[in-house]
Order: sequence, then structure tokens, then C-alpha cells
Amino acid sequence: MKKRSIFGLMLVVVLVAGLFAGCSSTAKKETNANNDDKTFVVGLDDSFPPMGFRDDKNEIVGFDVDLAKEVGKRMGMEVVLQPINWDTKELELDSGNIDVIWNGLTITDERKTAMDFTKPYLQNDQVIVVKKDSPIKTKADLAGKNIGVQKGSSAYDAFTADPISQQTASLNEYPENVSALSDLGIGRIDAVIVDSIVARYYITSEKADYVVLSESLSPELYGVGIKKGNTELQTKIQDALDAMIADGTAATISTKWFGEDIIYKP
Repeated sequence: MKKRSIFGLMLVVVLVAGLFAGCSSTAKKETNANNDDKTFVVGLDDSFPPMGFRDDKNEIVGFDVDLAKEVGKRMGMEVVLQPINWDTKELELDSGNIDVIWNGLTITDERKTAMDFTKPYLQNDQVIVVKKDSPIKTKADLAGKNIGVQKGSSAYDAFTADPISQQTASLNEYPENVSALSDLGIGRIDAVIVDSIVARYYITSEKADYVVLSESLSPELYGVGIKKGNTELQTKIQDALDAMIADGTAATISTKWFGEDIIYKP
């Protein structure tokens, strides 16, 4: 009897210890996707120039990448870049696979229900890109045309919310913007709806024979998306961003990628 009682007590202790260990592990994961306090995982689309993309050496670079790394440096944390499927970004964040989404992420009311945001750091709008010799000169000219857009993007939301989307021949969804812009070049589609910042960078860097129409679809602001309730990380990132804007570091990074300071300052 005595041996059985001791065994039972030991079993209870082991089970309770395991339960607490499991709770501790879960709580840790809520704090950081890498389960430590020295890194934070940034989810991004690695084909979204100039915000985040792969260079000739297959390394992920970009404006948002530089911002994130500087923020991590000031927080005393290492940034881990994690390419994700942009269409399932909310799921990646909610599941704890990543700690933040930092890649030209537009702040919308719908997204605010799924994640928390930093204050806006960049202003953008959705534009219409066509070939220079295209007969499309205005938004109304999109009627009867084949349109390309990134799946799960704010460009998709802006376009489908506009009445002109009901008059087009087709809406072709792409996993990333580069493929859509490439298809425009070979004539598979007639126009691409895309972030202004991305469009202008692409046209300049690729020397593409494209133009951006003067009419835009939707002005918007970029922010860093953070898992709901992770106020500690949200505050740390915001404090670092505020300091970078104040001391000119953010402006320097902006000038590197855009040739000028376009950091949003309300």
C-alpha cells in the first residue's frame, strides 16, 4: 500500500509538472514565434519589391527589411525573415508561426479585427499600370479588359470595391505582383492594379515600358501587423520606429530605396 501511494503521488507530481510545462511553453509561443526573447519572426512576401524581395544573391532585401532590422537592433533582438503565402497571412500570424507582418501591409478596418497595428509609417495608393502604347487612358477604359491583381492584397479589395470591376472581362489573381506585371508585358492581361510604391519602383528598376494612370483607386497607409494582444511587442516596435523617425534613420533608409524621404508624418 505504501509503495502504491508513493507511486500515485509521483504520478500526480509528474502530470502536474507536465501541465505547467505545457502552459509555460504555450505562453512563451504567444510571446515569440521562435520561443525566445532574442528574436522576432517577420512574415513577408519575398517577391514584393521594393518592400521585401530577393536580390541576385537570393537574399531577402528591401525597404521594410531594412526598417525591421534596424528596429530589431534597437530592441536588442534579431529579425528572422519568414516568407509566407500572402493570402494566408492572417492565419500565419494568429497561429504563432510569425510575430509580425511587415511588408507593405495596408491598414484596413477588416484587418484591424484580425491583428493589431503600429502607427502608419508610409502612405500609398492603388494605381492602374498599363503599357505605354495601351489604349487604356482612364479607369473607365478598363471596361471589357483583362485585369491582373495580387491575391489577398489591398489592391484586390480596392478594385473589387470599385464599380468598374463589374465591367471588366476578367480578373486574374496572382500569388505576387511581379508575375502580374510580367504578364502585362507579354500581353496576357491589359492592366495591373498594384501599390503605387511597387509600380513606380518596378518600372524604374526594370526599365519597363509601362505607365501609371493618373487616376488611383484608393489612398491607404502602411503599418506593421502584430498578433492581437501582443501589446509588449507592439510598444517596443513603435518606440523604435518613433526614435528612428525622430533621429532621421528612417529618412535615410527611405532615401536609399526611393531617392527621397517619403516616411509618413501626420
